[in-house]
Amino acid sequence: MQIMVRDNNVEQALRALKKKLQREGVYREMKLRRHYEKPSERRAREKAAAIRRARKLERKRAERDGGK
Repeated sequence: MQIMVRDNNVEQALRALKKKLQREGVYREMKLRRHYEKPSERRAREKAAAIRRARKLERKRAERDGGK
């Protein structure tokens, strides 16, 4: 990953770097790896996330189809 510093503006480059890291999911990954997570906890977390995604998709579909 590379960020160019233009006109000696380090603050702007730092903001761009933070935004890039956020989009890549680096902060989320760091938070998850801060402590050891048992495989059973990992499966439970991933399953819960999948359920949340499915419910959100269903809500969006219902909203789209119901609005017609």
